[in-house]
Amino acid sequence: MAEHFDVLIVGAGISGVGAAYYLNQHNPGTSYVILEAEKSYGGTWWTHRYPGIRSDSDLHTFGYSFKPWVGPPIATAEEILNYMGDVIKENDIGPHIHYRHKITDASWSSADALWTVTAKNLETDESRQFTCNFLYMCQGYYRHNQGYMPEWDGVADFKGQLVHSEEWTDDTEYAGKNVVVIGSGASAATIVPAMAGVAKHVTMLQRSPTYFRTGRNAIEIAEELRTLQMDEEIVHEVTRRKIMYEQAAFTEMCIKKPDAVKKLLLGNIQELLGPDYDVEKHFTPSYRPWRQRIAFVPDADLFKGIAAGHASVVTDEIDRFVENGILLKSGEVLEADLVVASTGFNMNIMGDIAFSIDGKALDWHNTVTYRGTMFTGVPNLAWVFGYFRASWTLRSELVAAFVCRTLNHMKAMGAKSIEVALRPEDQGMEILDWMDEEDFNPHYLERAVPLLPRRGTKRDWQHTQDYWREKDEFPAIDLNGSEFVYQGAKRSDIAAE
Repeated sequence: MAEHFDVLIVGAGISGVGAAYYLNQHNPGTSYVILEAEKSYGGTWWTHRYPGIRSDSDLHTFGYSFKPWVGPPIATAEEILNYMGDVIKENDIGPHIHYRHKITDASWSSADALWTVTAKNLETDESRQFTCNFLYMCQGYYRHNQGYMPEWDGVADFKGQLVHSEEWTDDTEYAGKNVVVIGSGASAATIVPAMAGVAKHVTMLQRSPTYFRTGRNAIEIAEELRTLQMDEEIVHEVTRRKIMYEQAAFTEMCIKKPDAVKKLLLGNIQELLGPDYDVEKHFTPSYRPWRQRIAFVPDADLFKGIAAGHASVVTDEIDRFVENGILLKSGEVLEADLVVASTGFNMNIMGDIAFSIDGKALDWHNTVTYRGTMFTGVPNLAWVFGYFRASWTLRSELVAAFVCRTLNHMKAMGAKSIEVALRPEDQGMEILDWMDEEDFNPHYLERAVPLLPRRGTKRDWQHTQDYWREKDEFPAIDLNGSEFVYQGAKRSDIAAE
């Protein structure tokens, strides 16, 4: 028989654990379960094992608002897992988590106002069913165990080892070897300095450059407040607010004064690498800052490795793999014993789960998103899709508070279901793809556009990158608004907020 819960949370990563905390705090008595496919909690920080793995967001904002972060702002995977473990233990979330449960399909019945979720127990190979009133998708947005691997010619001829960074295993050796890391995003910027000085040499091979920011792995205001012996709760809150304000100001500057930001970022790198280094070729992207994610390099370790001669950067395209390495379009051969493909990831839309509504398969691309978290025609479901220009957790907590408020509102009015629909004033609105190329255009998002829900031209019907506005907008959402369609209660029965 199916086990029933009021809320079923998908995933025990940063979003799922946060969702459970909010339910405990704001919806006492609500029964919930977390289904997690892995052996442990942590999501990215559990599945990714490549050398040097660390956050590229500060933990004052990537950490939870309710749990002060007391370590270095850029943290290792181990430190993040320990922090999450404390949250789980302190809030009695552990008994609610079912590990090694991979969801295969989810079906909504309007007649029963229930989701039926089928999951495979990966330990026993048995299939289990769960029913829930509300489905809370906290599984992230990419396939954790399968990175994006381009198709290169000649891979079969290569005598060395080729591994994707997402599929790194602890027995992969790089000490004393010539290593080529393909890519220049946050993962590559982590792997290269971690290997530099241990490997014989590390080459970061990129098709095109990425913007980087550097700085100390410390937050000045946090250090000052601790010197003044302020409580960690105050340190955490003040530091978070300062970081969030500065992030919003920096994003605005990237849009309004992109040349000034570009000059600032590149000038810092030129200073680190010296006047003769070709920063124009290797570190000057063709797009304005923040159209793709800017990777933060703590203590400039990537650039220190390059300056010391332990690592180098090559900007070129791959022609093919050859026996002893990679042949570039320029004709140069990069010799390699180990090639690490840090080439991004494959997005999965709603966990690659097969969804259906009243027996009809659900195509997410035919839906329109409401604030990046609910979708037209899909009842009793919310999705956490965080920020790219700010910490993911900031948006996951906004969504968590919204979901809890929605559940309480439904309970007060006796509604069995809620879904969103375009309002009369939205009927002529242009419907566009999820991604706005002029705003944010990474390749992984571009590849997934045909699978993603769509957006409108109004802010209500978009997933934005603007935390500084959304922190005020989400709490102000009127749950009695005409965009919300309830079943089981008449409009006149809806209690005032």
